[in-house]
Amino acid sequence: MNSSSTYGIFDVFGDNSGREAHLSGRVAEALMAQAPDLFDSTPKIEKIDVLATKLP
Repeated sequence: MNSSSTYGIFDVFGDNSGREAHLSGRVAEALMAQAPDLFDSTPKIEKIDVLATKLP
């Protein structure tokens, strides 16, 4: 759903272990603990894999 109240965060990691460490870390834990006060619904976390990039 796209609207003026939809936001996204895009983080990049060198490997899957870095991504998992980030998602299970203290910042993520604190955000999820505050989610009911900050958001209308539970944040949706989607993991994607970059298949190609184009650097300048």
